[in-house]
Amino acid sequence: MRRTRIMRAGLAVLLLLGAGAAAGTVPATADEKAPASAGLLTAMQRDFGLSRQQAEARLAAERQATALEPKVRRTAGTSYGGSWFDAAEGTLTVAVTPDTSAAALREIRATGATVRTVAHSARELSATQARLDRLSAPEAVSSWHVDPKAGTVVVNIVDGRQRDNDVREFVARARKAGPVTVREVAAAPTTFAAGTVGGDPYYTGNVRCSIGFSVYGGFVTAGHCDQHTGSVYGWDRSYVGNFQGSSFPDNDYAWVNVGSGWWTVPVVLGWGTVSDQLVRGSNVAPVGSSICRSGSTTHWHCGTVLAMNETVNYSQGAVHQMTKTSVCAEPGDSGGSFISGDQAQGVTSGGWGNCSSGGETWFQPVNEILNRYGLTLHTA
Repeated sequence: MRRTRIMRAGLAVLLLLGAGAAAGTVPATADEKAPASAGLLTAMQRDFGLSRQQAEARLAAERQATALEPKVRRTAGTSYGGSWFDAAEGTLTVAVTPDTSAAALREIRATGATVRTVAHSARELSATQARLDRLSAPEAVSSWHVDPKAGTVVVNIVDGRQRDNDVREFVARARKAGPVTVREVAAAPTTFAAGTVGGDPYYTGNVRCSIGFSVYGGFVTAGHCDQHTGSVYGWDRSYVGNFQGSSFPDNDYAWVNVGSGWWTVPVVLGWGTVSDQLVRGSNVAPVGSSICRSGSTTHWHCGTVLAMNETVNYSQGAVHQMTKTSVCAEPGDSGGSFISGDQAQGVTSGGWGNCSSGGETWFQPVNEILNRYGLTLHTA
């Protein structure tokens, strides 16, 4: 009984497709990938309004786009302006600046990718975002990220707060940093830790959080879950291990060693909504890709990758290089996994809204955590 529970809940590996293969991960090749589970396809049909055939076709197209992105990035070189997955067309769109060579354009188009010309390179937009990261943002400024489609850095401001003096001052300084567009969002982001509730995957201090996914020797999760009490306890309140490292704010990641009769498995828990998902690697899913989240409060939900490398302005401080999704989450889901297909993407950080009315959720990319602590993702 305990063995089964540990594998399913105690190590409810909540996966997120990572940005690029991390050191120590073992991403599967296209030929090695197992067909999508019936449960995953059912979830995509439910959350995206697709037929089974459409869901299968979208997953196949997303796998191709994920594999293609690093190739076209190298081909475009300094002219690269970003890329995203176009779900309607089932193709990768690549943004390039007007100075892109004819040879590079031919090579990119030969891959089947769509090419779009933009005014600013990804490097220029990243530099603008870095300048914004050095500013102190008021709480009404929710986040900011590079939007390759718009060719600008998007600053998200809580609805109705644009006229606040401190917001207007921040926006004025932001516009001096480079190309900036302001958008309104429904609410400010918060983290998803929760008070202690019986029967959930792990506890530390006075909070409950969710396990992210297995690494050799332990698991990764959200940094804000670390209450600096050291010890971590599983669903049955038995001792699991200790926090070995954590960072929040600036980052939102942590890792816990596993022992005392607990062990790691390369699985993301489906909670009976879908089949438990095997983890086979951590290749990064492009913007526009479908992605699912597993957490101890709201269990399994799916959505779309909305933006990458976004700076999120929590009340505790800014967290950088986050990925934004349309997936909902609630308190207690913090630290849980995001997964795209069979590729781990990251651990749940925070967001706004809930799984009744909807919302948005950010995750900390898993590959950054692996690289930071020299960890190896446990894969099937």
